[in-house]
Order: sequence, then C-alpha cells, then structure tokens
Amino acid sequence: MEDAPVIQFGRAERSGPQTIHNDALVITAILANYEVGCIFIDFGSSADILFGEAYDQMQLGDISLEKVNTSLYGFAGEIVHPRGMVSLPLTMGRGTTRKTCLLKFLMVDVPSAYNVILGRPMLNTFQAVISTYHMKIKFPTLGGVGEVQGDPLQSRRCYVEAVLKGKKWSVEEAPDQIPPSKKGKTPEGENSGEAEGLAKVQPAEELLNIEIIPENPDKTTRIGSHLDEEAKKEIILCLQRNADIFAWNPQDLEGIDP
Repeated sequence: MEDAPVIQFGRAERSGPQTIHNDALVITAILANYEVGCIFIDFGSSADILFGEAYDQMQLGDISLEKVNTSLYGFAGEIVHPRGMVSLPLTMGRGTTRKTCLLKFLMVDVPSAYNVILGRPMLNTFQAVISTYHMKIKFPTLGGVGEVQGDPLQSRRCYVEAVLKGKKWSVEEAPDQIPPSKKGKTPEGENSGEAEGLAKVQPAEELLNIEIIPENPDKTTRIGSHLDEEAKKEIILCLQRNADIFAWNPQDLEGIDP
C-alpha cells in the first residue's frame, strides 16, 4: 500500500519575501463546468453555499434544486432561508493533481460579493488543508498533492464590494420597517406627505431645553417632557449641581492630549 502524499507549507514554496496580511482566502475553481471566481474559503461555515445570482447565471434551473427545511444563521444571528439544495461537481487543481468531488450546496438569495462560500463540508470532502498566510489550499490526489493559490487582488475587490453592498442593503432594508398597508400607496384619509413621514424616524417624545448654568443660557441640555414635575425638578437640580463635569469645548477636556 502506497503512502499518502504529504502536504506541507514551507519556505521553499515562497517566491519572495512574505508579508503579513489579513486578506480572506478567495479562489477560482471549476463548478459544474463553469469557471467561477470570487469563491470564499470559510472554514467557519458549516455549509457550502451557492448564491442565487451566480446560480441563475449558470442557468441550471430550479428543477435541479432539492427542497430543504433547514435555515442558515449569520454572524449577527440573522436567519436566511435557502431556496433549496443542489449537488454540483467542484474541480480544483491542475493537470495530474486535479481533483473533482460532488458537493451539496445550499442555494440562498441574498446579496453577496462572493459567488460561492466553501466551508467545512468541502474541506472534509477534499481532505484539504488551508493556509491563509500562504493564501493556498492543498489536498491529496492520486497524482500527488494538488493545490490552489488564492488571489489577493480578487480578495480585496470582494471585500470592497461587500462593504458597498452592505451599505446599500441597510439603506434598502429601511422600507421593510413600514407596515405592509403603508407600502407603495397612500392610505385613505392620509395625504402623501403624511404617508412619506411614516418611513422617517420620529422622536419618542418632545424634549425640553434646560439651563445647566442659569447665568449662561448657551450652556443647556435636554430632558424628556413626559416626566412628572417632581422627577423633572430633581433631574434639573442634579444636573446643575454637577455642571462642572460637562465639557462645552475641547479646552474643557483637561488631561486629554489634543
């Protein structure tokens, strides 16, 4: 029985001085006979994910999707419901060290700078070892050790796009906070100005200006107008007694370097 190929990352494979970086490991591979870029290697992901925009461009059709009842949970706890699951062949490597495995992808319809996220299922199936420092994946094949080199430029482009998409998504998400009956139309009995105001953030209550230093009307703060008179008096007295802790300009921040 032949020994399995030994996978190593070392100094010998460096073409020049290696610099410390924080780039994500992003690669290009062959997925279902398509050359797909912007593939993010995420060993923290418990699923291999194919994003809807890339799936639709591959024109595989919904007929190849299996229904799934599982949900995905994001970093911030948000829940994503997949459109379905699809089995596709993934090929990595070149020449005699090329390797192809059939993987199950969860297909999700959410904005993403990436086309695919490959997680622990892919790494285990390929028996792959990754090094984010060397920006490389290595895996055993019948012809030796296969490898895929990450693309730092593509990684940084994806990062910038992810930031831009995140900002756009947060802006577009705001209308979802409007009740369904208020979306896309002006309800009866309301003018368009009132309906438009529904999407705007309104203060919880009116605020009252109070003078912290009575002889200086420019030094004020605000408190809620719904407080009862006794609480209002106590708060105002407390603020005025501690007027010296307020900083009205940078010079008042003693002991802090400009």
